[in-house]
Amino acid sequence: MNVAFVFPGQGAQYVGMGRAIFDEYPVARALLEEADEALGMKLSEIILEGPEDTLRLTYYTQPALLTVSVAVWRALVDRVDIQPLAVAGHSLGEYSALVAAKSLSFADAVKLVHERGKLMDEAYPAGQGTMAAVLGLDEEPLRDVCKRASEETGETVELANVNCPGQIVISGAKAAVERASELAKEAGARRVMPLNVSGPFHSSLMQPAADRLGQLLDEVEFQDAETPVVANVDGHPRRMASDLRDALKKQLVMPVRFVDCVLTMKRLGVEAVVELGPGTVLSGLVRKIEKSLETAHAEDPATLDQVCALLTRGGGDGE
Repeated sequence: MNVAFVFPGQGAQYVGMGRAIFDEYPVARALLEEADEALGMKLSEIILEGPEDTLRLTYYTQPALLTVSVAVWRALVDRVDIQPLAVAGHSLGEYSALVAAKSLSFADAVKLVHERGKLMDEAYPAGQGTMAAVLGLDEEPLRDVCKRASEETGETVELANVNCPGQIVISGAKAAVERASELAKEAGARRVMPLNVSGPFHSSLMQPAADRLGQLLDEVEFQDAETPVVANVDGHPRRMASDLRDALKKQLVMPVRFVDCVLTMKRLGVEAVVELGPGTVLSGLVRKIEKSLETAHAEDPATLDQVCALLTRGGGDGE
């Protein structure tokens, strides 16, 4: 079966995620210890014990999710010898994908996303930026709405996540996002939901964070990927180390084009998309984007068993 692995982004976290995988799989437990050593702190305690308020801090959330997602991937490949056709992630999840593609070491990745979280937190004054999910409006009409809201308010609002047909997230200065939300409803959006986030992520307002992150990325060694990594910024598959680094530099200030990522996987010949890490958000998006793709997810021993069965029999019913 031609399979792709995808890795979740921020928002999928919960206290205790990965506990059963860490308990049952030594390769996963070793990764937890490697994360603590790389960061010089007990990230393992935050993952397993919380408290939730601490885990929710961006600079802990990001390394925690990366650690659990990569641990699930390691547990899977420890059991099943399979070479995916492609890998991808949603925002933060792209770093997990790069580890799975053997382009970035786990130690470098976990340190990078810890710093990425700090930079994202510091890039824009707290409480002055926000994001909202717009349901039931296509990309071009919503782009026009954002342009009009920016002109009216003198502030920035832009597309941030193109998640699936009829679900697009906008991001920017609070006043501009609020105005765009009103205009989106007038333009026919079915619903607009403000998101509980600490900043205007994946917008041009993140440029200060992107500049500093770019410097950090230049200091880290990337390898050419063993598996194509389908990049968030344009949905194109990349293998060359320089291309993969460049995509990460752009990622903080450009939309996550998850729809394009999934359609690219389909064109590459992928038949099943397996989500590795907490939750099933990406599996749900994949089904809305391309119904012909089988989906599965693994985050604990029971779901990992199901994925192993799917991959070894070469087909099945998915979720």
